[in-house]
Amino acid sequence: MRRFSAEYLDRTREGMWDDRTALAPLRLASRDSVLDVGCGTGELAAALREETDARIVGADRDADLLAHLPRAVPGVRADAYQLPFPDDSFDIVVCQALLINLPDPERALGEFARVASESVAAVEPDNEAVTVESTVASESRLAGEARDRYIAGVDTDVTLGNRLVDLFEEAGFANVETARRDQTQTVEPPYSEADLEAVGRKARGDAIHTQRGDLAGDADALDRLRAAWREMGRTALEQTQAGEYERRETIPFHVAVGDV
Repeated sequence: MRRFSAEYLDRTREGMWDDRTALAPLRLASRDSVLDVGCGTGELAAALREETDARIVGADRDADLLAHLPRAVPGVRADAYQLPFPDDSFDIVVCQALLINLPDPERALGEFARVASESVAAVEPDNEAVTVESTVASESRLAGEARDRYIAGVDTDVTLGNRLVDLFEEAGFANVETARRDQTQTVEPPYSEADLEAVGRKARGDAIHTQRGDLAGDADALDRLRAAWREMGRTALEQTQAGEYERRETIPFHVAVGDV
């Protein structure tokens, strides 16, 4: 399973739950206990904490990430395939962007169903349907190429969000309800410090360098992609310095909730 830094999770999940309409199918008001599996640094757990008085516990295999959980959310180091809880320990078990990183998401859902007394919920992206709009003409095309190479290169289904309902029904969950939350992140003047750092990473080609092991293609193809990425980043940097750079990325997240 891939590992992610706290900085990466904070950056990529920023603003995810500013709008919590998509959490409605979880019926949080009726829950007394919630387990957030693969909780990372706790973005979803924090949103749940504000939506319910239920007891919320975060579980993740990475102890460093658990250290970033909100104080009101206790953390437990755990593997999604083998949770350290008895049967029916929580009213509902939830996860966000976890199943796409697991080689066997069906096995994880089975373990969630064991621990849940009422329901299981998942919030998963469809990375194939991500869109990027930018004032740099080449950015959308290059982002699409990098995304396609990532989808083809990783050993898990990072487009899983678009078949989440089928996955839940095949796992035997009943009364499956769905929702969708499109996470949109924008870069525009006036730029934040995080915006400027992101543009700097483009100009260095950091994304292609750090994800190289997950991208499909031979060395020459990936070298060409990184060179084009850095050129695109330099153009973005020039536009930023002129106060002209704008970027909009939209990632569709699908929500499914089923009764055990």
